[in-house]
Amino acid sequence: MYTVAVRELCEFTAKQGDLDLRFTPAPTALEGIAGHATVAQRRMAGRGAGAGPGYESEVALEGHYRHLHVRGRADGFDAAAGRLDEVKTFKGRLDRQPDSHRALHWAQARVYGWLLCQARQLARIDVALVYFDIGSQQETVLVEPCTADALRAHFEAQCERFLGWAEQEAAHRATRDAALRAAVFPFGGFRTGQRPLAEAVYRSATAGRCLLAQAPTGIGKTVGTLFPLLKAAPGERLDKVFFLTAKTSGRQVALDALARIAAAQPVADPAAAPGGDGAQAPAPAGRLPLRVLEMIARDKACEHPGQACHGESCPLARGFYDRLPDARAAALSPTAGGGDRPLLDQAHVRDAALAHGVCPYYLGQELARWADVVVGDYHYYFDAGALLHGLAQANQWRVAVLVDEAHNLVERGRRMYTAELLPDSLYQARHSDTAARVPAVKKALDKVRRAWVALDKAQPGAYAVHEAFPAALLAALQQCGSALADHFAEHPEQMDPALQAFYLELLHTQRLAECLDTHSMVDVARAPGGAPGSSVVCLRNVVPAPFLAPRFAAAHTSTLFSATLQPARYYADLLGLPTGHAGVDVASPFQAAQLRVAVARHISTRYPDRSASLVPIADLMAQQFADRPGNYLAFFSSYEYLQQVAEAFARRHSQVPHWLQSRRMQEAGQREFLARFTEGGEGIGFAVLGGAFSEGIDLPGRRLIGAFLSTLGLPQMNPVNEQIRQRMHALFGAGYDYTYLYPGLQKVVQAAGRVIRSPSDEGVVHLIDDRFARAEVQRLLPAWWAVEG
Repeated sequence: MYTVAVRELCEFTAKQGDLDLRFTPAPTALEGIAGHATVAQRRMAGRGAGAGPGYESEVALEGHYRHLHVRGRADGFDAAAGRLDEVKTFKGRLDRQPDSHRALHWAQARVYGWLLCQARQLARIDVALVYFDIGSQQETVLVEPCTADALRAHFEAQCERFLGWAEQEAAHRATRDAALRAAVFPFGGFRTGQRPLAEAVYRSATAGRCLLAQAPTGIGKTVGTLFPLLKAAPGERLDKVFFLTAKTSGRQVALDALARIAAAQPVADPAAAPGGDGAQAPAPAGRLPLRVLEMIARDKACEHPGQACHGESCPLARGFYDRLPDARAAALSPTAGGGDRPLLDQAHVRDAALAHGVCPYYLGQELARWADVVVGDYHYYFDAGALLHGLAQANQWRVAVLVDEAHNLVERGRRMYTAELLPDSLYQARHSDTAARVPAVKKALDKVRRAWVALDKAQPGAYAVHEAFPAALLAALQQCGSALADHFAEHPEQMDPALQAFYLELLHTQRLAECLDTHSMVDVARAPGGAPGSSVVCLRNVVPAPFLAPRFAAAHTSTLFSATLQPARYYADLLGLPTGHAGVDVASPFQAAQLRVAVARHISTRYPDRSASLVPIADLMAQQFADRPGNYLAFFSSYEYLQQVAEAFARRHSQVPHWLQSRRMQEAGQREFLARFTEGGEGIGFAVLGGAFSEGIDLPGRRLIGAFLSTLGLPQMNPVNEQIRQRMHALFGAGYDYTYLYPGLQKVVQAAGRVIRSPSDEGVVHLIDDRFARAEVQRLLPAWWAVEG
């Protein structure tokens, strides 16, 4: 029996015509929920057409057609009136709704109508589409009298259209699950440290728990977490595994690991295998029928940048849903690419899309419904409008979530739930073509400007924190949002990037202002001497836990893993991990003798001491290079500090090759920087701590033999961070540690972890600052390090 949600069934069978994503206002998820609740409350209170005392909301329904099980929840049913309601919230003008959207809505309503007739043994029923305007709170009700026979015929027609696909999917899942049960570890044996990590992940999956896993670099954490989850998937009836990364490099590592797991090909030389060591034996040949989808950003997938996403503008949007079935089937065919490309990576999806004339980006989003493993950025699951979380909720999937390099989720979570109003965005919007032509838009934007100026005039200093979002500015934003929403609804075909950009900033701010609490703060910052209205108004998230916790709760199991998750309580507090989550700290396979860790306690890198530190740091680096020539990385707290030390180094030790990370270095420049770390190379690369070269890069063996850390990595002490420190103290009683010490040392350990990548590596790390000798600092360093000094 194959189970499908009503929404998924109808989106598969009833969508047709163009992809149409013109810039029109749409309700947020919270607005949609509130709109549905308002309609239900009106009905149960006896108000509204078809209302009555016996009105039922959220009616669970299910039915069968051959070996298809269809389930879902109807929005409402009034038994006395014999009417089923399908509620849809909207903004703007209903008469501009595309015909394809209306057809999809009717298809869903009629399927619910039949399931209700079948469950209640009804001969006829009225099926109603209830369109609820979020702005006016008004309803438009479209009613269609239906016989049970007609609804049944519609239901069976939809099921018949889906059945062939369902049979294919059921066969795929059966084959996949059988293969997963029989799958073997791709390297034949686990590396030291991999087995305890894999066992912890498997136990958490079978118990339906959340796991916080700290494991050292170089043991193969990606394979060590993915493989046990895949083994657990058949028994736990997992629909999907989401592998979420902070950076592109992590995504590629996951894709490579999944390709290896899927292929399970023999390894001629285990010691030379990716992630292998001499103790591993070859894995048997075979192929795992696993659909792995790579999700990428829209701007990287777009074939026609600058064109709007609708059929009148982009050829790949025209007739998208008419051509989607063939494109989807081609992408998921097991013989696609000659049978040698099991991954739905960027290139594979693009090839399938262009061969059938559809948009690669939106084909990728459609394929997320049918993939077994999805690899993508954190935001696809944790952001406010996250695609993967939305699909999982709508289709009631049982999902497993893997969070790679999970220490990054604190800062990324904060950014997801932070909103900024930028004065330049308002300026560009007020001087846009639309504002010049449309008085109502100009008037609304000017009112925001006046409220902004008044706020700045009332603020005595350059920086201030407010207990609540400034009321006058919020009111102006709300009125402006309504005016812009009306304009966009009236003119969906008009493109005005400046106005749209400000509208998005405005909406994000409004949404977060609605749920403002102790997890966030409102601050207003203006450059000294800046004119009123030039401030940045920020609704700044400090603790992302309240937003992330529901996402962890929605997953059947989740594992957050990294080499630096210490102390565990810090991450549990800030990320909102479930009560009773499990934890594992995998012992390092490396020996203290492999890594010399020295503290330069005679040097201070505190800001007032920077100028005095330049020559001692340069001399220490040169002395280490003279003692053992090879490749080194030197990390600094800022580009300015990096440049100062580099200049001193060049003056005193010009004979030592060295190269520098530049500001805003592009991917090509990053590749050139790393290319200098050759197996037989010699020199020192200067980089910024927390940047592109601090984590996610692999330079094993002689490609990197040492690192210099000329900083504790502590965030800058400034008014914003001091406010965060006060908030952290109030919430957790550890303001300095949570704001400065833990985030700083996490960056240090990550950067130092670039040196030892395998059991055969040897190297040195210089911790350059007297504070590294403190006990409270050394407690946060890896336990296997033997720190000198």
